[in-house]
Amino acid sequence: MPQRRFVCSLDELPPGAMKLVDVGKFGVGVYNVRGALYAIVNYCSHEGAPLCLGLIGGTTEPSPDEPGGVRRVRDGQIVRCPWHNWEFDITTGQNVADPQRRVRTYRVDVTNGEVYLTA
Repeated sequence: MPQRRFVCSLDELPPGAMKLVDVGKFGVGVYNVRGALYAIVNYCSHEGAPLCLGLIGGTTEPSPDEPGGVRRVRDGQIVRCPWHNWEFDITTGQNVADPQRRVRTYRVDVTNGEVYLTA
């Protein structure tokens, strides 16, 4: 049965930050993406790497304005697996290259300036 757990104060998790919480078998990363909070399991669905230790950034997609060109999108919303560079959207848990692949997400909420994770 899922339990609601204290993570930290909201001040300790500014935009662009991540806090790793010792929950479950692998842990859970709680992220602040442009002021909204999200949580994903610290386990890459590819080969089990500690996903939340990967770099946070954006990704690229084809540019609608330039044939054959690419543009940078979703800055601060993508975590890249530290082992094989698989990219996952922190806000949905979906793999960027194959949206059918995903990692588990968790509910995060804020009460009186304190961040809570339900896992």
